[in-house]
Amino acid sequence: MRVLKARFRTKEDFLEAYSEDHPHGGIFCATTEALEVDEAVVVELHFPELPNKMLLSAKVVSWRAAVPRLRVRAGAQVAFDEAQKSKVGFVLERVAGQWEGAVKRKHARLPVEIEVQWKLASTADSNAASLREISIGGGQLVTEATLEIGDDLVVDMTVPGGSHPFSIASKVTYRTPNGYGLRFIYRDGGGSRRLREMVRRLVKS
Repeated sequence: MRVLKARFRTKEDFLEAYSEDHPHGGIFCATTEALEVDEAVVVELHFPELPNKMLLSAKVVSWRAAVPRLRVRAGAQVAFDEAQKSKVGFVLERVAGQWEGAVKRKHARLPVEIEVQWKLASTADSNAASLREISIGGGQLVTEATLEIGDDLVVDMTVPGGSHPFSIASKVTYRTPNGYGLRFIYRDGGGSRRLREMVRRLVKS
């Protein structure tokens, strides 16, 4: 999946590139690489008011070549996916001066859709769910089950191209409209290495 960088010096520059012509918002990303309509991409978004780089899944609506004599830049107009609705809302609230206390994350989270199995650390009963975001620091678990902040979980997931799932200890840190935010807990260096490799493969795919 291609990653398009959308970095702006000011929030005004961001607003100039942002578009409300799509159901969940969209943005113009400057790039000389020709892209196909409906191609899935990830937008790496940043401007000073954001506490972190944000990764949002999107689809290409159109691409244009540069026209130097008219000072037209090459680039793609993309529309954000429905799953990114809450993220886009957060971005727009930051532009409006809200969410001043937002926490800065060490690792940007990649938008994904990974089927997983999870269970409470104190039980043996597994539940099917999915991860909608992931980084080596944590993820967003989408599940219909009810969890509490502070619950300890074990999440089983499979690395793309791998044949066996691996387990990672997690703690529920917050609720979202779609599920729960998780912080991954590493008992040793092997867990972080495997998850780092998984994120690398997801970006490459």
